[in-house]
Amino acid sequence: MTTGTGPLRGLRVVELAAIGPAPFACMILADLGADVMRVDRADGARSFADWHGELDRGRRTTELDLKNPDDVDWLLRQAETADVLVEGFRPGVAERLGIGPDVCLGRNPRLVYGRMTGWGQDGPLAKSPGHDINYLALTGALYAIGEAGGPPVPPVNLLGDFAGGAMFLVAGVLAALYERQVSGRGQVVDAAIVDGAGAMLGMLTAMAAAGQWEHERGVNLLDGGAPFYRCYECADGRHVAVGALEDRFYGALLAGLDLDPERLPDRGDPLNWPSLQRVFDHRFRDRDRDTWARHFDGTEACVTPVLSVVEAAAHPHHRARGSGPAAPAPRFSTA
Repeated sequence: MTTGTGPLRGLRVVELAAIGPAPFACMILADLGADVMRVDRADGARSFADWHGELDRGRRTTELDLKNPDDVDWLLRQAETADVLVEGFRPGVAERLGIGPDVCLGRNPRLVYGRMTGWGQDGPLAKSPGHDINYLALTGALYAIGEAGGPPVPPVNLLGDFAGGAMFLVAGVLAALYERQVSGRGQVVDAAIVDGAGAMLGMLTAMAAAGQWEHERGVNLLDGGAPFYRCYECADGRHVAVGALEDRFYGALLAGLDLDPERLPDRGDPLNWPSLQRVFDHRFRDRDRDTWARHFDGTEACVTPVLSVVEAAAHPHHRARGSGPAAPAPRFSTA
């Protein structure tokens, strides 16, 4: 057993190897101090294994052939003393292997059995294949992302796999563990990417209901339509991100661009956004990205350089905090 140093130290997790959101969720649990044992296939087959190096950190591993009754029995014995089991199979696979929730909870009623899927455990699409882009497409999230007049743009696989999937699975597992303190019993956590991604659309749908979000992409306050909340190309072809939503920050943006607010149209009227965007676009093309970054550094204009993943790792703020893709988050004062 490994000794965790985070707030989940002492928690025992069995992870059945999968791809994407399930291993990311178990990485988070391991980062938080849980003792996570990943069960890999005995034949070594694992899709996209070379992509998961970072997601695999923080746990010990073993290999099992879950078509072998002896290996299945060994796994069930591990479940008897575990706090959490996480699987990312399609619905029905764990049951066919003899390691479904009924069997595992029968052996260990205190077990929290976490299930990670794209479509959920039931519904017409439950057993259909899919990936991040498909799940987002069906929630409405993908439709909302992209430039005006252009096609929807997949947000890498961050919004579905990791935010709507893995982080909701972690939240569900932790909530079930908390409830277990009251009831003394575990339960099944059905985490589906379509559910999590859909839940994150709550503010957008509320804005639409209030008449403050248009159906068309790229014309709204937070999707690049507003000239004070979008990215601009600089003289060197790289970009800066502008997030000057509040009046105070917008004033700082205009000051930094040496623009007289009295000579500009009212930004509160979306009909003026195209002309404002042209003004800002012309001005940002005067200098390269890093010059603008230095120019706005220390101001309240909410202007930041758009960095590549490689550049981000070397940024002074990340280096000072020791943060970045490889760093656990969040941080705890006593863990």
